[in-house]
Amino acid sequence: MTRVIHTGDTHIGYRQYHSAERRADFLSAFEQVAANAVSDEIDAVVHAGDLFHDRRPDLEDLLGTLDVLRDLDDAGVPFLAIVGNHEGTRKGQWLDLFSRMGLATRLGSEGTVIGDTTFYGLDHVPVSRREDLEYDFTPPETEHTALVAHGLFEPFGYADWDTEELLERASVEFDALLLGDNHHPDRAEVKDTWVTYCGSTERASAAEREDRSYNLVEFNGDVRISRRGLETREFVFVDLDLAEGEGTERAFERVGQHDLDGHVVIVRIDGEGEPVTPAEVESYARERGALVARVSDSREIENASEFDVSFSDPDAAVRERLGEMGLSRAASDIDETVRTSKIADSNLRAAIEERVRALIDEEPAAFESVEPAKSGSISEGSEAAEGRSETPANRPESRNGTEVSEAESAERGTGRGETTAGTENQSSMEEYS
Repeated sequence: MTRVIHTGDTHIGYRQYHSAERRADFLSAFEQVAANAVSDEIDAVVHAGDLFHDRRPDLEDLLGTLDVLRDLDDAGVPFLAIVGNHEGTRKGQWLDLFSRMGLATRLGSEGTVIGDTTFYGLDHVPVSRREDLEYDFTPPETEHTALVAHGLFEPFGYADWDTEELLERASVEFDALLLGDNHHPDRAEVKDTWVTYCGSTERASAAEREDRSYNLVEFNGDVRISRRGLETREFVFVDLDLAEGEGTERAFERVGQHDLDGHVVIVRIDGEGEPVTPAEVESYARERGALVARVSDSREIENASEFDVSFSDPDAAVRERLGEMGLSRAASDIDETVRTSKIADSNLRAAIEERVRALIDEEPAAFESVEPAKSGSISEGSEAAEGRSETPANRPESRNGTEVSEAESAERGTGRGETTAGTENQSSMEEYS
């Protein structure tokens, strides 16, 4: 029998909401996964891509990651991984460095044997280059096989990768596909092969309302997949439907019903009530201990001149305007590099030139313009554009996407109402039904 932890989309280094505390949360979640692997005597940790949030992680994030990998190595737990879209570069990969240090194994077509299972790897590949994939893998000498890959695969939502075609063309018959990129945990059976997403280990967007977790996968004659919860910072979600005559005071009342201390507070306003200034509600939540507060009002404003203008999140306003412009994915990627990267100004031109050359070589379709987003569709939950997006135009619930799609995803997962998200019991097990 082979027992592995299947995790991914850890996005270490993500300074969500520009918060140092949230940045630390992403590393903490990865530390929990590793600690559980050691304490439960797991055979290996399998990471399905996007270990880092950025192609150029800070030294602090690199050192923290190395500490985790050393802990696994000291306990004799192998770390097997592939490269996702967020961390991938044209030249050397951070995963290769960890491999040279003896702290990780980069999975590929030759396969790595753990117990009675051979694990293969498929890094993230742009859509424009997938026709060239041969899916040729070294024949296994073990009873079980698994492919670890990063992308949006069928039959799950927003898919752009044909899973059946992969399975038909692959030179190896896989018992399981262990996937990353989609932050929503799920599984399905395709052509007698289990296909599963582990989900992200921390909430990279307010659309990710479900408790965070990872997969525990057992290969023992058949394949058994279960989920294990993680203790992450609580998000308080307040979905407020204002009745006629209700406004800011009602918002204060509803938000104040919750314990906000150290939590991330997400308020979404709808209904026929009075205008609400988001900055006032955000300030109210922070005064009561919230680490971060974000308020979005989805109502149509007939006469904008009647209302106060809030500059509580200028980055969200910029992202909304960019979404309305219909920029190509390449242009959006360059904009993100200029506005949010940690590259020194003196090196920015060279970095942009390198990125453009990479897109020309690897994904020319990225230069095609996209349909502009409707006004207001991106600003809600705007942290999503920062978090999962290599480009903010078209990848919901995983790494790219407008908030419209993310909201749809959130509705599928939890429905509407007031909820407080967060796990209380790290050791609780939840099997898929």
